[in-house]
Amino acid sequence: MSKVDPKKPDSDPELKGLFDTIGSVELGARSEAIGRVTQISDGLAAVSGLGAARLGEMLEFENGSRAFVLNLETELIQAVLLDSGEGVDAGMAVRRLHKLVSVPVGDSLLGRIIDPLGRVLDEGDPVDMTHLEPVEKPAPAIIDRDFVSEPVQTGLLVIDSLFAIGRGQRELIIGERATGKTSIAVDTIINQKDTDIVCVYVAIGQRASAVRRAVDAIREKGAADRCIFVVAPATAEPGLRWLAPFAGMTVAEHIRDRGGHALIVLDDLTKHAATHRELALLARQPPGREAYPGDIFYLHARLLERAAKLSPEKGGGSLTALPIAEIEAGNLSAYIPTNLISISDGQIVLSNQLFAANQRPAVDVGMSVSRVGGKAQLDALKAVAGRVRLDYAQYLELRVFSRFGGFGDETLKKRIAHGERIGALLAQRRFSPLRPVDQIALLAALGDGILDTVPLDKIEAVKDLLPAIIDSEPALAAFRTAPGELGDTIRTALCDCVRRAVEKAGG
Repeated sequence: MSKVDPKKPDSDPELKGLFDTIGSVELGARSEAIGRVTQISDGLAAVSGLGAARLGEMLEFENGSRAFVLNLETELIQAVLLDSGEGVDAGMAVRRLHKLVSVPVGDSLLGRIIDPLGRVLDEGDPVDMTHLEPVEKPAPAIIDRDFVSEPVQTGLLVIDSLFAIGRGQRELIIGERATGKTSIAVDTIINQKDTDIVCVYVAIGQRASAVRRAVDAIREKGAADRCIFVVAPATAEPGLRWLAPFAGMTVAEHIRDRGGHALIVLDDLTKHAATHRELALLARQPPGREAYPGDIFYLHARLLERAAKLSPEKGGGSLTALPIAEIEAGNLSAYIPTNLISISDGQIVLSNQLFAANQRPAVDVGMSVSRVGGKAQLDALKAVAGRVRLDYAQYLELRVFSRFGGFGDETLKKRIAHGERIGALLAQRRFSPLRPVDQIALLAALGDGILDTVPLDKIEAVKDLLPAIIDSEPALAAFRTAPGELGDTIRTALCDCVRRAVEKAGG
C-alpha cells in the first residue's frame, strides 16, 4: 500500500479536494440576524427582528419555505410567502438570504414554461439558473430611449391598418370577460413566427385550462421555441401571482438589452391588481378607491414603463408590451381600467355587442386608439388605410338611422354597401393572419371600389385565395418581402390580384 505525503496533497485527488475545501473556508466571527414570525394569515407573514431587511429581499423560514419582503413597518416587516403556508407558524425562525427576488434569464428559457421564480412547470429538465436578474428593475431613462418607429405586425387587419402597434409601445387590450382579449394577444404571438421578435406570455391568476389552451395554440400554430411562458395560475400562492408580471418583464428585458426585440403579453393586470389589493388589505394598509391601496397606480406604472425602444447607443433593442385588462358591464371608467389607460400608449377596446354579433375580432373602432399609430405603420399600408376608419364610422351611424326607414338616395346606399364590405374585411378568423402585402392589396381594392359589389359571404374566400395569387405574381416579388413605397404600378398589380381572387371566389 502506497503512502501519501501530507505535505504533498496533489498525490491524492481526494486529499487535494479536502485541502481545497478547507482553504476556501472563511475564518472569523460572523453574525446573523434571526427574525420570528409574529403572525401568519393567507400567504402573508408578519416578521419581527429583521429591521435591516430590504424591500424585495428573499427570506427563508426554518422549514425551508421562502418569502419576500413586501412592506417595511416600524417594528416588523410584511413578507409574502412564495411556497405553501403549511408548516409556517407563529414563533418560527426566519433568516435573510441577502438577495433580492430574482428570475433566471437567457436562451435556456426559450420554449419553456416556468413559474415566476424560474421553476419549470413543463416536463423538461430544470432551466439554467446561473444567470439571475432581479424582478424589480428601474425603467430606462428618457435619454436612453428612441422613437417608436418600427411596426409590430399582428396579422389582424383591424389593428394593423387602424391602430398600428410599434416596437417599444405599450398597447392595452381591454374588454369584458370572454370577448377575445387573449385571442388577439395569442394571434399576435403566432404572427411573430417569421420575425425576429421573441415573445413572452405571462399568465396571472388564469385558470389552468385557459393557460393550456393558449400554450397549445402557440405551440401548434406559432414558433414556440422562440416563446417563453411565465405562469402563475389562479391556484398559485398570492406571492407568485404578484411577482409574475415583474418576472416576465425581467425575462423580456434581457432580450431587449442585448439588442434583440421582445413582445410581452400580461394576461391580465386586473387580476394582478386584485392580488395586490388582497395582500395590502391583509397587511392592513389603508384602502382607497374600490378598496385598492394608494400605490396601485405606481405599481403598474413602474411595471409598464420598463417597456421601451432603446437608442442605438444602448443597442437599439425594443420591448413591446400588450397588457390585458378586464372590465365589467362595459365600464371603462372603473379605477384599474382608467389607471391602465392613462399609463399605456393606446388601447384596443373590445365590444361585447360586436362579439355577440359575430364580428370578430370584436374591436370597437370608435373607442380604440393608438397614440403611436401612423408613426410606426408601413408607408404603403398608411397610404391605403387613410379613410377606412372614417368611412366605417360614418357607415355605423348610417346603419343606426337606416332602422327608421329605407334610404332612397343611391349615394347613401353605396356608402352603406361600402361600409358593410369594410366590416367584412375587418372580421377575421382566428389563426388566419394576413401578411402586410395582403392587407395593402385588400385595402387598395377596397378604396378603388373593387369589393363593393362582392357578396358579403364571399369576402372571406377572397382573403383566403389572395396570398397564393400574390405569390404567383413576379412583379410583386420585391414588394412582397419588403413593402416599400406604393407606386401606381404596384397598386395596379395588387388590385389586379384582388380581382382575380374575386373571380375565383365566384364574386
